[in-house]
Amino acid sequence: MSIEKVKTYFKGFRIEDKIEEFEISSATVDLAAKALGIDGARIAKSLSFMVENNPIIIVMAGDAKVDNSAYKQYFHTKAKMLIYEEVHNLIGHDVGGVCPFALPGNVKVYLDVSLKRFETVYPAAGSSNSAVKLTCDELEKYCSNFVSWIDVCKGWKEIV
Repeated sequence: MSIEKVKTYFKGFRIEDKIEEFEISSATVDLAAKALGIDGARIAKSLSFMVENNPIIIVMAGDAKVDNSAYKQYFHTKAKMLIYEEVHNLIGHDVGGVCPFALPGNVKVYLDVSLKRFETVYPAAGSSNSAVKLTCDELEKYCSNFVSWIDVCKGWKEIV
């Protein structure tokens, strides 16, 4: 089970006790926000894409959406999300529990700056009824195969 992989992975950092498991689903931003009793923007959703035949994950704020133009400028290709079966086979977590932890070595992780406006965020922990509360610095530290912070999302920026 994917959450067990994350718990084992977190044991290496001595943070396995930070994982919260719920009686209800946290598989979507809205469900996770309800389970945690927080604003959905603080949910750190992990979306899976294919770039040059390699799977990647972009972790972004719950209210952010991929900006196709910014994505293409950064990755030099169109945004192509993985389908359900690809997520399971290539990422190692199922849709609803995808997270940036306990990943295969070829799955690179990018964190979107949309997360940085929050003191703490809540990514999933490998199952459709789990989350872990982390600061952005902790998220960067604990994620598997972290590459960089990027700015490829829209819909979350405040108008000035």
